[in-house]
Amino acid sequence: MGAIEREPFKWHSTVSYKIIDKIVTRGYDTTELVEKGYGLADVIFINFQARIPLVKETKMLNYLMILCLEDGLSTPAGLSRFVAKGHTFVTQSVGASILAFGNAYGAFQAYGRMLDKYLSRAGKEGKSLDEMAEILVKENNGSPTLGVSNLMLKDPAAKRVFARAESLDVAGKYIDFQKRIVKAAQKASKEPVDLDMLGAIGATMFDLGFSPESTWAIIAITRSFGCGAHAIEEEEREPRVLFGAALTPKANYEGTPDRPVPPLKDRNKIVRPATSKTLEEWKKNFEEMKKLKGSGFTLVEEIEDPRKLPKVKK
Repeated sequence: MGAIEREPFKWHSTVSYKIIDKIVTRGYDTTELVEKGYGLADVIFINFQARIPLVKETKMLNYLMILCLEDGLSTPAGLSRFVAKGHTFVTQSVGASILAFGNAYGAFQAYGRMLDKYLSRAGKEGKSLDEMAEILVKENNGSPTLGVSNLMLKDPAAKRVFARAESLDVAGKYIDFQKRIVKAAQKASKEPVDLDMLGAIGATMFDLGFSPESTWAIIAITRSFGCGAHAIEEEEREPRVLFGAALTPKANYEGTPDRPVPPLKDRNKIVRPATSKTLEEWKKNFEEMKKLKGSGFTLVEEIEDPRKLPKVKK
């Protein structure tokens, strides 16, 4: 049987192209952009939104990116440093920092989808934004994606984000709705809570026209700049860790006590099958496994109904 003749695979993109003498994003020559005075924040707007932003929008994005570039020894920096201990390429260490972002730490995707869901419901159900904010808080009580927590009670940074957005006249429906969510959460909570950085940065980014997904990408990459410095410092100041060198003291172990390994001939006397013969037996075994930390039986996976997901345009 002869080889099948077919056209080689090609990437097709509406974002950018590169030829021998220039790189073009959304129709603009990137060298011409920087030569004419446009900055990094401007090109981010062009890249993700295909538009040159207003000066006030650029100022707001610069503000947010500077806030997000450094966050001390938080999870992204920790991941960068752990990877750097293996004397890896610095790009591996920096890349590891991005893996910290998920549906709890920097949960911009989940947070944005939540806001869009309840804003849409307000219109469909004929409820005021204050009423919908109370419903949102009630239905998402304790969620790490609420944009409200006890993290910023003594730190004015989150509130200052909204103040800057309002002074620059870029605050819109998302900041407005998030402020109502804060009031509803404070009313419902027995403990002091206030706007946190997820709510402040997320709502402001959405009012600048960025989607939840693009916000996630922009903030995570911005944080990785600072994590590069952490990774390099780790290489410069701390000893490298060799494979097998790390010890874990027995005093820190809280699992099953040491026990003898049974001989193979006695194996059938102690084995316990994973299958259950009755529903009651399965329930009992399931509850027992939930007590075993590291088994995953206490984790709840959030799986969205595929019929309710946005349809992908082909």
